[in-house]
Amino acid sequence: MAGKPKPTVIMQNTNKNQPVKLGMFDQLSRDIPAGLVVFLVALPLCLGIALASKGTVDEAPMFSGLLAGILGGLVIPLISRSPLSVSGPAAGLIAIVIAGIDTAGSWEAFLVALFLGGILQLALGFLKAGSIAYFFPNSVIKGMLAAIGLILIRKQIPHALGVDTEMMDEEFHFLNTLPVIQEILLEKPYQVGAAIISLVSLAILITWDRTFLKKITWLPGALVVVVLGVVINVLFHQLVPAWELLGANGTDPGHLVSLPRSLVENGVTGFFGEFTFPDWSALANPAIYGVALTIGLVASVETLLSVEAVDKLDPHKRQSPLNLELIAQGVANIIAGLLGALPITAVIVRSSANVNAGGQTRMASLVHGVLLFVSVITIGSVLNLIPLSSLAAILLLVGYKLAHPKLFKAMYKQGMNQFLPFVVTVVAVLLTDLLIGIAIGSAVGIYFTIKANFRSAIIQEEREGVVYVHFKKNVSFLNKAILTQTLNDLPAGSHVVIDGTEVDFIDHDIQEILAEYRIRAKESGTRLEIVGVKPEDAHIQLLG
Repeated sequence: MAGKPKPTVIMQNTNKNQPVKLGMFDQLSRDIPAGLVVFLVALPLCLGIALASKGTVDEAPMFSGLLAGILGGLVIPLISRSPLSVSGPAAGLIAIVIAGIDTAGSWEAFLVALFLGGILQLALGFLKAGSIAYFFPNSVIKGMLAAIGLILIRKQIPHALGVDTEMMDEEFHFLNTLPVIQEILLEKPYQVGAAIISLVSLAILITWDRTFLKKITWLPGALVVVVLGVVINVLFHQLVPAWELLGANGTDPGHLVSLPRSLVENGVTGFFGEFTFPDWSALANPAIYGVALTIGLVASVETLLSVEAVDKLDPHKRQSPLNLELIAQGVANIIAGLLGALPITAVIVRSSANVNAGGQTRMASLVHGVLLFVSVITIGSVLNLIPLSSLAAILLLVGYKLAHPKLFKAMYKQGMNQFLPFVVTVVAVLLTDLLIGIAIGSAVGIYFTIKANFRSAIIQEEREGVVYVHFKKNVSFLNKAILTQTLNDLPAGSHVVIDGTEVDFIDHDIQEILAEYRIRAKESGTRLEIVGVKPEDAHIQLLG
């Protein structure tokens, strides 16, 4: 009797220590500091992603990156029920923005596509299509991210060297990358100051990731790089004026962040005055709808994959409702299209920072959005001191991590059925665009999947002079070729057992092949046994 209460006490303590459901205001002491950390991570990334979103005909304003971060922090947490994911502009969508601006013809026209992409996400959410991400082969997703990393590296080289050249934008492919870099280094006068800041920034970021410094969760390496870039440029001004990087007021074009003067000088009023509104006449351009489809699908896939990854990091193992997440993302991107922000997705870097900093609920993401808004309306003049080369260094490392050589090696070790779709996706994205590249890579991935299923669905073995043909999976018309080849290769006069006991379904086309083989077997003297095929399912019984 004395031992009976113990299990009850243990159960009560366990339940108290596992809060399955936490309200947004239940963990403020942990969410507010976590939100501060996420803000420090997000600020340079918002600026850097806007910097990289530059097409040949137009470019995304620097303000659009900050606005996307603010909307991702203020809108999505109020709708989504994902406890730890953080949303904002994503490096994975830079290639889409670049190609989308060029296709649309202007930034304002691109916003129409973003608006439509948000509506598509909203529809996917209401249609309960939250499982859409699972229909893309993992090798294709990794190939897409690797290609984005390579594109990111290529686009940031001019900024890292302080060269304002359109050469790397005019033809957005990799075939002329090395000649262009060679021309920049040997013929065009690059900025020594920018190169120094980039190299120092890269050294710090690499060191930060590989030493004890990465354990300082409240001080992100990206923020240190940005602050140090400002300090170094001030020292250039004092000690080596020729190396100083000047903003748009000093030279045209400049090499510093350039937020609009009205935003810097007028605070809240200037913030609302910087909204860019879509050019609705773009609805007459059929190409807009292709861009919208790309934004809606890729942003949804990236969001769902990020949310799934963050849920796995959640110490409470909570599951985010994916359909509601798509609705939240759709609403945010509709607003982004209406006001002039970059596309928004759930992003793994900021979400991971939230988890590592001890975030517990959606309040941490909301806090980061509030801090982004406050920083834009209060310290715009400070943000304009940030060298573009500092942001380029951050993005160069992001690109390197996305396209890390270890990824290519790991995919190769997984076999050709994984490696080839991966490589094909990378090459196709680099030489075409993101949507076409994903489609080509998916086609290759599906081919290998079907081929593997064909091979594994029908197994042939020989035991004690008897040839067994086993159906290991449900067989359909897709297995006709392999079954026909298998049966044709069987020697005449042998003893053959076709075993369908392990499957629940045998397609009509397969039944016809078996019926035809039964006739051939009789004529060739082959002893044939067919087991596991129900008489009511197989008309071969009537033909035998």
